[in-house]
Amino acid sequence: MKKTQLNLAVITTFSALAVPNVFAQEVSVPQINTDIEKIQVTGSRINRTDMETASPVTIISSDFIAKSGYTSVQDILSTQPAAAGMSLGSSSNNGSGGSATVNLRGMGANRTLVLLNGRRMVASGTGADSSVDLNTIPVTMIKSIEILKDGASAVYGSDAISGVVNIITKKDYDGTEVNIEGSQTDKGDGTSTGISLLHGMQLGDGNLVLGVQYSKRGEVSQGDRDHIDPGCSSFVEEGSLGGKTPDGNGGFEDRTDCYDYTDDSYAQTPNELVSLFSSFNTDLDSDTQLNFDFMYTRRDSNQQMAPQPANIDLDTSKLDDKYTDQFKDENGNTPDELNYRRRMSDAGPRIFEQTTDTYRASLGVQGLLDNDAQWDLSVTYGRNDSEDKVQNSIHAGNMEQSIYANQDLWFSGESIDSEFLASEGIMYTETNKGGNEQFIMSAGLSGLTESDLGYAVGIENRFESGFYTPDLITQAGESTSAQQDPTSGSYSVQSMYAEFSLPVSDALAIEAATRFDNYSTFGSAITWKLGATYSFSDSFMIRSVAATGFRAPNVSELYSGNSGSFDYLDDPWGNAQDAQILVNYTGDENLSPEESESFTLGAVWEIADGLSTTVDYWSFNITDAISRANVQNQMNLCYAGDIQACDSINITPDGDLSDMTSTLTNIGSQKTSGIDWNLSYRQDAYKVTLDTTYLLNFEEDGVNYEGTIDGNMGGYSKLKANLSVDVNVTDNLSMLYNAQFIQGMDGEDYGDTNSTDNVIYHNVSAAYHMNDQWSVNGGVKNLLDTDPEYVPDGNDMNTVPGLYDVVGRTLFLSTSYKF
Repeated sequence: MKKTQLNLAVITTFSALAVPNVFAQEVSVPQINTDIEKIQVTGSRINRTDMETASPVTIISSDFIAKSGYTSVQDILSTQPAAAGMSLGSSSNNGSGGSATVNLRGMGANRTLVLLNGRRMVASGTGADSSVDLNTIPVTMIKSIEILKDGASAVYGSDAISGVVNIITKKDYDGTEVNIEGSQTDKGDGTSTGISLLHGMQLGDGNLVLGVQYSKRGEVSQGDRDHIDPGCSSFVEEGSLGGKTPDGNGGFEDRTDCYDYTDDSYAQTPNELVSLFSSFNTDLDSDTQLNFDFMYTRRDSNQQMAPQPANIDLDTSKLDDKYTDQFKDENGNTPDELNYRRRMSDAGPRIFEQTTDTYRASLGVQGLLDNDAQWDLSVTYGRNDSEDKVQNSIHAGNMEQSIYANQDLWFSGESIDSEFLASEGIMYTETNKGGNEQFIMSAGLSGLTESDLGYAVGIENRFESGFYTPDLITQAGESTSAQQDPTSGSYSVQSMYAEFSLPVSDALAIEAATRFDNYSTFGSAITWKLGATYSFSDSFMIRSVAATGFRAPNVSELYSGNSGSFDYLDDPWGNAQDAQILVNYTGDENLSPEESESFTLGAVWEIADGLSTTVDYWSFNITDAISRANVQNQMNLCYAGDIQACDSINITPDGDLSDMTSTLTNIGSQKTSGIDWNLSYRQDAYKVTLDTTYLLNFEEDGVNYEGTIDGNMGGYSKLKANLSVDVNVTDNLSMLYNAQFIQGMDGEDYGDTNSTDNVIYHNVSAAYHMNDQWSVNGGVKNLLDTDPEYVPDGNDMNTVPGLYDVVGRTLFLSTSYKF
């Protein structure tokens, strides 16, 4: 099919000069008005012969990915200057479920839309998930990654608030390629390996591509890194009763030690991935083409944390007097309950295991009408199934009964045999199941009128469902972890969209789009986009886009039952005995969609031959954000006498926190703005790029976070930049240097200010082509072995692992052979 087809997968055209040329981008930099063939990139559904659009897009090529030693999509995206806040990845040991996510602009992973070849990916993870697990996408199949850093709900619908990540896979491939790769830290741990096979061939009138990838990531223990301070927990191995530990003589004494939980925890979590993928494209006739792609990924991952901290309130009437007499008050009264705590080292560390299977298949047909208008039909189905387990979990109910029956053993301060724990039904393996499902049907029509008006119109029907079923012991509240109810639900949405592009003059072009979505849950939403480009000359252009957007509440937010969490909170009444207080989190079927407004204004300038720059101002404003009331703030207001604040989290004015609940509501807000600046210089032998994001402000629920870092929100550095220098030393040898800069931020250290320093990560690599078939690539990431910055209230390891490198200097080597 000679004429470029319109995929319902987002088709647009743009000037490569108008795109921040990130690192090893393979696109050349033409003058703005150069005539070129139609191409497919992210941001619009209109197929045009010019290359200009108003939205800023970044392209990351497979060449740069290979040279940099990246083995996962999350690793690639997390280093982008546009990424901020908190995201999940290989160093997320606590609560990640083994998933990996991207967080553009720091606005939340659920506000970044992830596409595969322009079509939606099924949400994936451990069940009822709100975002795509990037582990499901094998790096070997990637041709390029396109990042639209603009709101795009008028084009794609829900979730495209902060931007869009479109992963383009390899097609029309002929031949066979084998890749083998490995990496290891300079400390001798974290050993990771991978092998992949890609085969493409002509089949009939089409092209068939088949691929398989296997990768295994090794673990790194927190205890093996000097920069990680020992942890200190009040849950000690010998146990404590009423805050006192056994003295070895049948009595109790004030606790003087604490438990270091870092020795049992991972700094880099292991996983094992097996992926199968294929694509097939063929001409059905001279004007009609069929395309099909399929992907399957199995993920086996695990995290490890310190043994379970058991926290049980014991009925003193069931305890021997020789123990309870030691806790009588000055009037000789014994308390009704005594709190017993024990770090269950006798059972072993908590080992979190996940096995997920993710499938995705997409079938499309495109064709040309007599007037050269292009039509397309597509069907996409995705499914994610998961089983996750927690080994060495503790059954609180059975443990309590065992304590009553064996008091001398439990209060002795001595270790307890694991076989005894198993025989008492105290140790068990928690097993949870979950999944997600997606089905999409769509049809579209696009073309160009005689007056050069470009248009695209279409309809879409999408179904989403998800579920998560916790272990029965957890549902019953018998585990030492918090009680949790099942989550299950579904919704459907029918959509219509229209998009137009009109060259008003040789210099001015305008773009407009609108979309109508009707949800089975809350009703309808209408979004729009208006953009323009103006070329003052062949080398200088300005561009701007104003748009509205929305994010529909997902299955987890709508249908999640009670889910308990032991949060670090300060009890103003002083009733709580520990900083970790149980909060019950629930969803709400009556949630409304979030609404957003976005605006970009930028310029594109080809300064000289090979030297170009782009600068873009951007801003986002979200209202009716799906959020929860700040529990700590509501507790403080309740303590001060605000009855409404007490009711909002279901506590009493006298400080009864036993049923404290935080429900999702549309009470949140976000405002953020900044400037992206890209500078690119290219010559035959080398290319230099500088990609920078300056954060002007980030406000959530009335609190400013720009230039700050903590364990809940993550990092919002005011200035992040990537510098890349790619040099062709000879025809066969190329070298790449990349520097990642993160400006220091302010955090808190128990009420005092703690500031992080500026950080620069240096990465180097070299690629050598032995011949036309065989190439070798190797390098070092974090060349200077830069330690992560100290963040006292960080979410793990006294830092923010999603932002800073907690593993250290890593060496990698790969080889590729084509035949």
